[in-house]
Amino acid sequence: MLKKAQVEAEEEAIRRQVRDLPDDQRLAFFQACKDQLKDPDTYAVLNWIFIAGLHHFYLGRWLYGLINICIFWAGVLLLFLGLPWLGGFLVIGITLWEAYELFRSQIIVAQHNNCLMRRLYQQITGTSLI
Repeated sequence: MLKKAQVEAEEEAIRRQVRDLPDDQRLAFFQACKDQLKDPDTYAVLNWIFIAGLHHFYLGRWLYGLINICIFWAGVLLLFLGLPWLGGFLVIGITLWEAYELFRSQIIVAQHNNCLMRRLYQQITGTSLI
């Protein structure tokens, strides 16, 4: 489970190391990040409006998104095909899980962005973050 303090400390460590880069590498890093970093509010809105997992696609987590959509729509289908208890269980279960992720959207996206920044740092400098 992601811990907010740990993710924030990691983000600060990344920022410190980027700050120490030469100007050309630091500029390249920020230009690469500009278009790729994700916004936690967009993630939360996609989660809130479309409970079926579209927020996972926003972060590039295609498998999670497909699993979410399949479970949700299987539940909806079962509601109308004579197994309402199973369909209801699936829909309620996925809704509860998505609510949990909605309340943790800030930390989920921050962790995603930290991973992205580590990868970009390594591509630009040829070294990994400490």
